[in-house]
Amino acid sequence: MGSNTTQISDDYVSENRSGVGGGISDVYGEDSATLDQLVTPWVTSVASGCTLMRDPRYNKGLAFTDKERDAHYLTGLLPPVILSQDVQERKVMHNLRQYTVPLQRYMALMDLQERNERLFYKLLIDNVEELLPVVYTPTVGEACQKYGSIFRRPQGLYISLKEKGKILEVLKNWPQRGIQVIVVTDGERILGLGDLGCQCLPITIDVGTNNEKLLSDEFYIGLKQRRATGEEYAEFLHEFMCAVKQNYGEKVLVQFEDFANHHAFELLSKYSSSHLVFNDDIQGTASVVLAGLIAAQKVLGKSLSDHTFLFLGAGEAGTGIAELIALQISRETGTPIHETRKKIWLVDSKGLIVSSRKESLQHFKQPWAHDHEPVKELLGAVNAIKPTVLIGTSGVGKTFTKEVVEAMATFNEKPLILALSNPTSQAECTAEEAYTWTKGRAIFASGSPFDPVEYEGKTFLPGQANNCYIFPGLGLGLIMSGAIRVRDDMLLAASEALASQVTEENFANGLIYPPFANIRKISANIAASVGDKTYQLGLASNLPRPKDLVKMAESCMYSPVYRNFR
Repeated sequence: MGSNTTQISDDYVSENRSGVGGGISDVYGEDSATLDQLVTPWVTSVASGCTLMRDPRYNKGLAFTDKERDAHYLTGLLPPVILSQDVQERKVMHNLRQYTVPLQRYMALMDLQERNERLFYKLLIDNVEELLPVVYTPTVGEACQKYGSIFRRPQGLYISLKEKGKILEVLKNWPQRGIQVIVVTDGERILGLGDLGCQCLPITIDVGTNNEKLLSDEFYIGLKQRRATGEEYAEFLHEFMCAVKQNYGEKVLVQFEDFANHHAFELLSKYSSSHLVFNDDIQGTASVVLAGLIAAQKVLGKSLSDHTFLFLGAGEAGTGIAELIALQISRETGTPIHETRKKIWLVDSKGLIVSSRKESLQHFKQPWAHDHEPVKELLGAVNAIKPTVLIGTSGVGKTFTKEVVEAMATFNEKPLILALSNPTSQAECTAEEAYTWTKGRAIFASGSPFDPVEYEGKTFLPGQANNCYIFPGLGLGLIMSGAIRVRDDMLLAASEALASQVTEENFANGLIYPPFANIRKISANIAASVGDKTYQLGLASNLPRPKDLVKMAESCMYSPVYRNFR
């Protein structure tokens, strides 16, 4: 693969192989062009006429100028009016707000993405707090469940068992070659919704489904067969991982998303030493939760090592968060990690995880089996352990009952309660319940968004421990530094960078996360911290190290502003 060296600023020089600083040559100069430079809308030839309007990468709708309409044979194919991108954005937002059903908003946004990518992303960037609940949890959960019915146009890559032995050929069918990040799922554990098979994007590994409803659904778009397991599954995933590296190179980042526990831990362990891989459910969730906990210490006036943690849920998210907390405490105190784990307790479907259960536990639960009498129920565990922090990752709604939350409030002045399960219906408790049952004393955050809560004359703004805080910045930091492996220290760096951006004003409103409206600034700072840690660890391949990593991150970010065509 070729490369070209571009001057990014007076402060640093970077090898700019693509729009995000590493990977594939910017052949046509579009990524490196400034906004006032003209670019050519290449497809296989110069796009024009109906072809140009039907290409979502280049279509600008009524924003094409008279000059562009004449040059690209668009005159007469559009009404004569010319609308700016800002006016188009206001029009789309006005139309979206007319929908009363969230799924209709989701479908309207997907239609926009299919016909005009830049307007779609500008809409999201400028209205992120309003639209995130539509394109992410909770609405995306319903979209996944009904994906076969609302499916219109494929937007990603589907690799099924029928392609076994030729996955590399399938990858080569994808038209873009400069791939730097791949998000892959087998659809077995979507949010808290269970097995949804071939119903998520952008790359779906379709190994079948065990969901009876989907198997009998005439609109289901995936393989109608039972899930592959064991050696057949492992061989298929291994072929995929090898093909990805062969086709896209050593530095392509593979993000595992929504794999079931029994595969998630195994895949991460197997490929973390040979590929650039990251599991969002294990590591991303852990990093964002740790950030909230670090930020909360500024309100509580404590350190993490002062706390006792109790989790409801001992799957990917629960054990991943627990391990990163233990690692952070170990780093802060110099205490061996096997000792810091003793401050963290987990409850699964069979009760408190204790030493007497160790032989029957799955391997990822065993480090959390401590000496204690068996306790069957969460309320009993709360009263026995007396945690200062209660974290829910169970995927089961309404499990933080009034009795549980009130118990937390009896021995904590400011109980820290995180109800992280998605979607909203699966949250362990609502924000209103947490604030009401603790008489307004709780520090609360959730996985899905909740409206502000009014309690005794004070308005509380519940924070959202959303993985969207972490994985964009983490991925950008890895790519711009040319990372070759992901390490836990990079996740800790991301957590600390996120926590540092919570302001005193945010704390005063009950928030332990910064507002999503600043997500691009937040992501740039996270990317810089991750990149810095990558260089410190000697795992960066993009050399020399830029002098200003924040500016580097900002320069690598996608701009949705329309380009002017020759």
